[in-house]
Parts: sequence; C-alpha cells; structure tokens
Amino acid sequence: MVRLFLLTLLFAVYSSQLPLARAEEPPTSWVDKDTGHRVIRLTPEAGSSGLYFNVNAYSADGKLMIYVAPDGIHTLELATLKTRLLVPTPPAAPGASGNVHGGLHAVVVGRKTNSVFFTKSAPETHATVLYKADMYTGVVKELVTLPPRANIATINADETLGVGTYDETEAGAAQEYGRARPSPPSSAPGADGARPQAGNLVQPEGKGEMMERRLAARIPVVLYTINLESGKVNPLLHSTDWIGHMLFSPTDPTLLMYCHEGPWHKVDRIWMIHSDGSHNTLIHKRTMAMEIAGHEFWGLDGHTIWYDWQFPRGEDFFLAGYNLESHARTAYHMQRNEWSIHFNVTEDEKLFTGDGGDPGQVAKAPDGEWIELFHPEKLPVTGINQPDFWQPGVFHSEHLVNMEHHNYRLEPNVRFSPDKKLVIFTSNVFGPSYIFGVETEKSASVNAPSPGGF
Repeated sequence: MVRLFLLTLLFAVYSSQLPLARAEEPPTSWVDKDTGHRVIRLTPEAGSSGLYFNVNAYSADGKLMIYVAPDGIHTLELATLKTRLLVPTPPAAPGASGNVHGGLHAVVVGRKTNSVFFTKSAPETHATVLYKADMYTGVVKELVTLPPRANIATINADETLGVGTYDETEAGAAQEYGRARPSPPSSAPGADGARPQAGNLVQPEGKGEMMERRLAARIPVVLYTINLESGKVNPLLHSTDWIGHMLFSPTDPTLLMYCHEGPWHKVDRIWMIHSDGSHNTLIHKRTMAMEIAGHEFWGLDGHTIWYDWQFPRGEDFFLAGYNLESHARTAYHMQRNEWSIHFNVTEDEKLFTGDGGDPGQVAKAPDGEWIELFHPEKLPVTGINQPDFWQPGVFHSEHLVNMEHHNYRLEPNVRFSPDKKLVIFTSNVFGPSYIFGVETEKSASVNAPSPGGF
C-alpha cells in the first residue's frame, strides 16, 4: 500500500508539471521520429496561426507569407524565416463588431501586388473599413467602407473588386452563425491561465447544432461586389440560403466560387458565379442520398476546383477535381485513415497534402491523426469511357507529422510553400498555437528526435 501511495504521489507530481513544461517555448526544429521528416517552428508568437487553407497567404513574388497573432498581422520571410509585425492589433473599441483580434481581420494576400488586404473597425462609427498594407514597406492605404452588417471574404486577381455578404436586416444579423459564440482563448499569454489559440481556426463547441440553427433561420442575405476604387456596391444575388466561403479565381478576375453553407448533406454546396452576376452555376450535383462535397479550393493555375467528395458521407472518400475549361472530372480515392479535414495542392498538381483528422471527425478514422503528403496516380482506363465520366485515380500517402497530441478542435489548415519544400500548418500540440513547417523530403539527419509534443 505504501508503494502504491508513493507511485500515485509521484505520478500526480509529474502530471502537475506537464502544463508548465508544455507552456515553455517549443523547440525550433526537430525530426519526427515516426516519419523521418524535419519539422520547423516558423513563428515565435504563442497564439499565432496561418490563414484558412484556401486563402492566399503568399506575396505576389512568392517571398513572403502572412500570418496572424494576438498582436497583429505579421510577415514571414520564407528564405530566412525572419518575421516582422506588419499591422498591429488596435485596442478593442467598445461596441465594435467581432473579429478575434481587436477588430483586425486579415482577409487575403493580393495576387497582383505584394499587399495584404485587411479590415478593422472605425473607432467612432464602428463601421468595418477595408485597407491594404504593402508587405515590404508597411505602408497602409485605406480603401473602402463596407455596407452595414457586411463582411468581405475575397479580393479578385487584378485587385479591383472585393466580395462579401451582408444581412438585409438587423434582426437577421442578430441570428448569424457565431454571433453569440464565445470568444476562443486568444488573449495574451498567461491571462487567466489560458493558452492562446489561433481563434479563427478553432471550431466552437456545438458547431453542428449552430449550423443547423443558422440554416433553418433563412436569413435574407446579399452576395455583393464592392469596387475598391469607388466603393460602389453591386448586389450579385439576394438569397435566404446561407451564403459563404467566397473565393475569387487566382487568375480570372471575373470568376467567383462560393458555397451554400450548412450541414453538407442538406445543401448543394459548391457554386460559381461571374462578377456581373451571370452564370450562377452549381458545380457538383449529387446523385446519391447522403453524398457530400465541400471544403473546396482553387488549383493555383485557376483551371481546376478541388473538393472533398464522400460517396456516401463518412463511407467512401475522394478528392475530386473539376476542370473549368475541359469540364473533365477527376476523383482520387483514399482510405479512411488518409482522409483529411482540408487538402491542398502544388501548382503543378504533382503533390497534394492533407491535415488528417481525429476519430471525432466525419471519417471516424482510427489512425488519421497525421499531416499527410499524397502522391497522385491516375488509373489507366481500359474499358468504356465517356467525356462526362469521372476519371479514376488514387492517392499514395506518406506520413509527414504524427499529430496524435494535437487537439483537432484547432484545424491545422495545411498549405505548401511556393517552392514545395514545406507543408505549413498550425498546431496546438505544445498548448498555445504556433505555425510549423514540415519538409516534404525526408531528413538526412535523425539525431534530433521528436520532442514531447509531436
């Protein structure tokens, strides 16, 4: 009994030290012992995070990456890994509408100039104002004030238009998804013992129920464009569907992808529309009950839309591609443990990546907690084939990072570096969130094994 008591006491003391150990600054580089790939911590700020997986974060010259932290919007120089605070977080104004960091919100990095577009609340009016900042000089230019109850989600390829949605009534705005959502712990490190997290990537408790309520609310909304020179607002469509995830083509300034939000099996999700409001087109039409498609993203050449396709939901898994020019459809099959919350692709489409998922995700994968590198293979077609048939392929997966200690309420949101040498992701494996990069080539050195986190 005495020995059992001592062992219990020692375990309690050891366990009590774990939060303190995890709260220390993580190592800057190591080799994942389970994969042989080197992992590099790219950001020094606790609570830092990348942008959403399908939002451009790279400067037009490919040398800088934008990320966010509690103190503001930062740049990361990819060649040297030097970071710099570009746009500081303003003090939170009383009554200002909610973005995670003091009303400051990074929207997207422009495709034409080395500029990041961001919004913040005007101190006196609380109106949301769009700005852009030069990623090298830091010079900030005020662009336009958004309509009441509006957000802005994307900027077109020639940086002349922005797109967002606004609620037509105050009553509708009060019912919006996330309006009553408690703020994630993105405060200063150590405040009330909270570990700062990448608030914009953290999924709320009860997300499924919140999505059901928002879909059922049938709030009148407007999908609109705004001219970044004149401020002229042009409604594209009025709807009581839940409109979101607007994303301009990386190459065609007139082409916009958007989605009907809600539980994926209850909506026709992926749509395309031109910036003049014409050619509003459903991209994926289901042919099976409980079939789902979502988490769509552009190929970097602007020719292909990629998305997670499950046929049916939670049972059979593909990454699907639709080519806008040829109308060809490709489906890369993957196993349950290879499914990921988000996927991404290199410009030449020779490599894909995924951020995995824990058993609580839709795939219910028993061993899915990995950052994955996918090598695509198109399968030979030796039988009947037609232009409108899906063209088959498979993914051959390679584990990059073991994520078993990562809490997947924070979604890692993977992306490739422009030179394809890194897969970049956000993780809370050490407690606070940081941005990491993992080398796509295996490390020649294995003398720096994984620390306690990964």
